[in-house]
Amino acid sequence: MDRGLIVYLHGFCSSPASWKSRLLAEEMERRGLAAHFLCPQLSPVPAEAVAAVSRLIEQANGPVTLVGSSLGGHYANHLAEIHGLNAVLINPAVVDCLDLSRFVGDHLNFHSGEAFTFTAAHAEQLMAQVRRPMPERYWLLLEAGDEVLDYRQAVDFYAGCRQTLLAGGDHSFTRFPEYIQQILEFAGL
Repeated sequence: MDRGLIVYLHGFCSSPASWKSRLLAEEMERRGLAAHFLCPQLSPVPAEAVAAVSRLIEQANGPVTLVGSSLGGHYANHLAEIHGLNAVLINPAVVDCLDLSRFVGDHLNFHSGEAFTFTAAHAEQLMAQVRRPMPERYWLLLEAGDEVLDYRQAVDFYAGCRQTLLAGGDHSFTRFPEYIQQILEFAGL
């Protein structure tokens, strides 16, 4: 059996070029684990994003650990519950606490500049994906200084899960480099 796989799920308007994804990929490559890391470009259409990652999970030869940031944290929660996986959630979006109508409209990907439109139908797809977590499978990483999402929503939604709440920081989770080793241990790598 393969050692396992980390699938990193980036946030809204982001990509595999995100800071955290690149750092995790570089550290895994440095340790000879490059083949155990995937970070797909997620479709801006929630149902398509989940379907694509589900296919990756189903094709994996060993255990999969999901690592999701922001909206990727929501997707990681949804997919962890469907596939019975462990997940690390970094400043995750708690979709059922958000006013998704404020995201409806045109957006640009932070890294590629690609334009996309987030619709009311996409918001409905996100709401339909909300799943209550099985606490023993999750590790929540939060910085209280998150200026995009209210960290208290995640603390409440993921009550009973392992939680690391740090003062300060921001939505990017500034102390991510300090947690890479522990994330790899959580994933059994």
